[in-house]
Amino acid sequence: QVLLVESGGALVQAGGSLRLSCAASGIMFSINAMGWYRQAPGKQRELVARISSGGRTTYADSVKGRFTISRDNAKKTVYLQMNSLKPEDTAVYYCNAGDRHDWWGQGTQVTVSS
Repeated sequence: QVLLVESGGALVQAGGSLRLSCAASGIMFSINAMGWYRQAPGKQRELVARISSGGRTTYADSVKGRFTISRDNAKKTVYLQMNSLKPEDTAVYYCNAGDRHDWWGQGTQVTVSS
């Protein structure tokens, strides 16, 4: 069974930083792309960042230059380093594996206060 567990969400002041982690099990981690999505209340879930099995990264324009996605295949963990946080970044952040719409973590809440 596939299990993705996010952690690291918190309440932070605007301009602050957080690092989210997603620990994966039940998959061949190293061959799967991994992604971070977020969903704010009343809004659609959106892709924030993605990292391919080969380490190529993609970012939403809204976070480019502020967020960095990385992966540690030995730890089967993907990270999202978030800097210069804005109130608009407030959302539940979800981990995704393999670009599959049915492989999600439970989410971790990020709240950025102004």
